[in-house]
Amino acid sequence: MAGSQGARREVARNRRARFDYQIEDTIEAGLMLTGSEVKSLREGRASINEAYAGEYQGGLALINAHIPEYKPAEPFNHEPRRIRRMLVHKREMDRLLGLIRREGYTLVPIALYFNDRGIAKLEIGLARGKKLADKREDAKKRDWERQKSRIMRERA
Repeated sequence: MAGSQGARREVARNRRARFDYQIEDTIEAGLMLTGSEVKSLREGRASINEAYAGEYQGGLALINAHIPEYKPAEPFNHEPRRIRRMLVHKREMDRLLGLIRREGYTLVPIALYFNDRGIAKLEIGLARGKKLADKREDAKKRDWERQKSRIMRERA
């Protein structure tokens, strides 16, 4: 259910998200950012590897994402790991909060990017944690696909 992803310029990606979690749905959300945070993102400096999304003051928030300080904005800088409010429609937020509370889902940030209009967006995944056996199964599938393509190349 991700929004239009025409010309998006990616700032940060959580590479372990699809390895650690079974992602069932993706949602595009906006973020409430300060000016110095946007400037820092435009320089391509951010990390969402240890971040997660959750309930905060009746809404959704991105927690533990690291956006480093923007040096030229020195006296008015932001806190690098502050909690940032996520902007989603009310109905979507209610649906996500219900799934988190009742069904045991997790909201995992997948990518942080600028859309074609230059607005910072966050792609979050509605996910369930994978067991160790699931991770092993995925690794076996990847290895088999690699071997299969190698065999096909040798025959051609």
